[in-house]
Amino acid sequence: MFQLSKPPRSLSRSGSLSRTGAGPALVLVLALATVTSCGGQQNTAPQTSGSAAPTATSAPATAPASAPSGSGTSGSASPGASGTARADELCGPGSAINFDSSQFQASPNVDNKWFPLKPGMQYTTTGEVKSAEGTTKRTVIHSVTGLTKVIDGVKTQVLWDRDYADGELVESELAFFAQTEGGDVWLFGEYPEEFENGKFIGAPATFIHSLDKAQAGIAMKADPQTNTPSYVQAHAPAVDFLDCGQVIQQNEHVCVATGCYDDVLVIDERNPLEPAGGHQRKFYSAGTGLVKVTAVGGTEQETLDLVKIEQLTDAKLKEVNQEALKLDKHAYQVSKDVYGKTAQAEVATGTSGGQ
Repeated sequence: MFQLSKPPRSLSRSGSLSRTGAGPALVLVLALATVTSCGGQQNTAPQTSGSAAPTATSAPATAPASAPSGSGTSGSASPGASGTARADELCGPGSAINFDSSQFQASPNVDNKWFPLKPGMQYTTTGEVKSAEGTTKRTVIHSVTGLTKVIDGVKTQVLWDRDYADGELVESELAFFAQTEGGDVWLFGEYPEEFENGKFIGAPATFIHSLDKAQAGIAMKADPQTNTPSYVQAHAPAVDFLDCGQVIQQNEHVCVATGCYDDVLVIDERNPLEPAGGHQRKFYSAGTGLVKVTAVGGTEQETLDLVKIEQLTDAKLKEVNQEALKLDKHAYQVSKDVYGKTAQAEVATGTSGGQ
């Protein structure tokens, strides 16, 4: 699941299932999976990988910032194992973006076990955002559409997220993902329309790979492991967005409303451009995707849990495709200089659960 949803920007500039920092949402993307009963797992002790991943160095511009330590708290800037990060190593040594369009599938089939995107699947997450102003209840509905969209020569799969704060729609977003032949899932951009008091107010955080210096990044690695460098999840300087991810734990056991999950992977996400924003911890279940989000530090603390997994009927998927196409069409009027330079989204499948 994905990185893919974020808290309303009026509350926080976090991205992808509420990412820390300004920018898009790592969209929550999930697929049906075997879920074990919480009751049956009560006497099972969670398994951990031991120590968390080592501290890494971040370089949002020229000065590096620290990556999360095992405790999950931010520290002062310090050099990484190979010294100060180069300008292209935005999340620390070893994090340079290595994008190669020839490595992607001719037709998107995102089946990474940690980040599966199966057309016709819909996931609902709920939680809250706590800040000095109070607590806001959130509900995010993540729909895997049957649409594709070509971005910089790569055919991507389209997700549609609807984000509600205290029951009111505050954001409706399209996000674009593609998987390499090796299994890495990349985020190619997002178009998030914002609403206030029920009225559309714009889409200022729009970014698309290869336009306005925006760069696609890795939403999920094919084989994520602890004790590996941080990586860039996406970078869009025009909207001050940079997300860095680092695997910090493996083999965790997590229970949420939809059930209990074993072999859970924990990824720490942060935006070095906004150190006051804190970090987010995202919990991914093998074969399912994102099941939980927690916050570490920051002025606004967000938590989200997966509460519903649904496979849409063909009729419902058709409705989702139509609504996503409307959003795609509207984007050409709203974001002429960026989104307007992309190819229109197309229906690849109208059958729920397959292409």
